[in-house]
This record gives sequence, structure tokens and C-alpha cells, in this order.
Amino acid sequence: MALGRPKGGKRLAPPAHFAHKGVQVKGSAGPARSLLRLALGLAVEASEHEPLAPRTSIRAGGRAELFVQPRSVDALAVLLQRANQEGIPVHVLGGGANTLVGDGGLPGLTLKLPANLVPEERQSLEDGGLLTLGAGAAIVRLVNAMRAQGWVGAEFLAGIPGTLGGALAMNAGTKHGECQQVLDAVELATANGVGWVARTELAIGYRHTALPPSSVALRIRFRLRTGNVEASRAAMEADLGYRKRTQPLSQPNCGSVFQNPPGEYAGRLIEAVGLKGYTLGSARISELHANWIVNLGDAAARDVAGLIDLAQVRVHEDKGITLVPEVKRVGVFT
Repeated sequence: MALGRPKGGKRLAPPAHFAHKGVQVKGSAGPARSLLRLALGLAVEASEHEPLAPRTSIRAGGRAELFVQPRSVDALAVLLQRANQEGIPVHVLGGGANTLVGDGGLPGLTLKLPANLVPEERQSLEDGGLLTLGAGAAIVRLVNAMRAQGWVGAEFLAGIPGTLGGALAMNAGTKHGECQQVLDAVELATANGVGWVARTELAIGYRHTALPPSSVALRIRFRLRTGNVEASRAAMEADLGYRKRTQPLSQPNCGSVFQNPPGEYAGRLIEAVGLKGYTLGSARISELHANWIVNLGDAAARDVAGLIDLAQVRVHEDKGITLVPEVKRVGVFT
């Protein structure tokens, strides 16, 4: 079912059996295997061999074998059922922060949840409220909605890139707090259906939340409290200002590369072994903050991965400390 192109390069129209059933397809001539059958008859936007580099904050990496944006929860549920039945791996791409896609591409089904896939909800409580937002929404949506309701509690998430689903998966945060502190429950989609899971039923640790296997977060419910909104705003602005001064936010990057070891800072350790500013291809360990890797223009994923591996080796050799990556490697590395 792969779609070809005429000699002039103009894209051929999708076959009628896709067009009249709601699927919007961007096809391409590719290998014999085609996964477009997974999207047949569903309300989705689907494309084969979709470049993922523009969809990640480091702007590097290969293509998705099949990239799908569902337009309804029902369509997502069927996609998961079909992928499960055929043993097709599923990867959820949020905002692309803390994600490094291999240059050889990402096999299987890559899902991107639209920000408006599910409705938002607000519920006032005596001491604050519950705010339910889509996992595909940007983290800043939580910050803005919290402020609009006169609630506080999630200030530490201000300025962190990516989606709320990514914040959940990474238990994102800063030295001031982490996602689990305001997490109340998560609505999950699996091949068997959709349902809510309470915060207390999830195993959450430093920079990681263990979701049930093969599940996709649809909505996240946050428990916030009533407080001083002006003090909250001032704290967020101060923290964002500090991050702008100390982190290379103006360059393509993948966020903090390593978790901070207990009682230490990964950036300090990398700088101590002489790697601050070290360059491989077009990837560089930032001269502003050594726990960040930036793309100088056309870095390959293998360049970024090479710097991650080098930092781990040097720090372990010199300091006896094993750095644990925050950046998730997915796909085929060459």
C-alpha cells in the first residue's frame, strides 16, 4: 500500500479506500513492508517514512516507519489493538525533548497525540482543584491553566519543554519539585480499552514513571492548591530566567543528558574530566552547561550518542561514577 510519486515529484492522491474512510495519508515509495494497513478505515493522519528530526528538540535522527496522529480516542484504541495483534512495536512521541532517534529510523508505529484529542476538565475543591489535561498538550498549558484558575503547585514545570505525557513518563522536574508531587491520576489507553489509574498505583522514581506495558497516556489529572498566584508567577519567572542564563535553550538540544548522581551534579563531573565544549561531528557538549548536548547545525544521532557514551566512559574512569542517561534512545543506531 506504499504510495509512489510520478517522475515530476508531485505526490499521488491517496487511494480511494483511504480517502473515503477518513484517513489522511502521506505516502512514499519505500521498502516492501508497509504498515499503512494499520490505519485503514480510521480517523487518523498517517505517513510512511516520516522525518522525525524536525519533531525532536535536538533536530537529529532518522524517520518513522509509520507515523500516525489519531483524531479520536476510538481510532487510537483500534490502532493499539491492530499493532498488538501483529506484534508491531509502538512508540509515543511527545514534544521530542529527551528523545534521540537513531539515524537508521524508528521501526513500527510512532504515535503523536494531538493536544486537543481529549477534552480538558476543571473541578474546584475546598483547598484548590483538579485539572485534567490531554497528554499531548504542551507542559506550558498546565502552567497557564493553573494560573488562570488561581491555583498553584506546579511552578517547577514552568519552562520545561515537551508535552504533559512526556513530563509524566520522565517524572519531569527541577530542584524545586517533580511531576509526581501534583499528579493525581492518569487515563490510559491499551489494546484492551481505556481507563483511569490512580497515582498511588504507579511506580514512580527519579526521572521515570513505570506505566503499564503497551499503554498510552491519554489524559493526566493534576491536583493543585489555592495559593498566592503572584508569588507563584514571580517564582516561575525567576526560575525561567535562571535557566536561560545557565542552559543553552537557544540551540537545538535534548535537555539534560544525564540524571544527577546522589550528592553530585552530572554537569560538574563532565566538566571535571575535560569534556565541556568537546565536539563530535556537529554535536557539542555545551560550553554553557556540560550536562547538555547541542546540535551545531547538521548533527547526526550517532554524533550525539557518541558524546553520551564518551562522557559515561570518562566519568566512570576518572570518578568511579556511572552516569545514567535521561535521554531516551529509540530506533536503529548506525
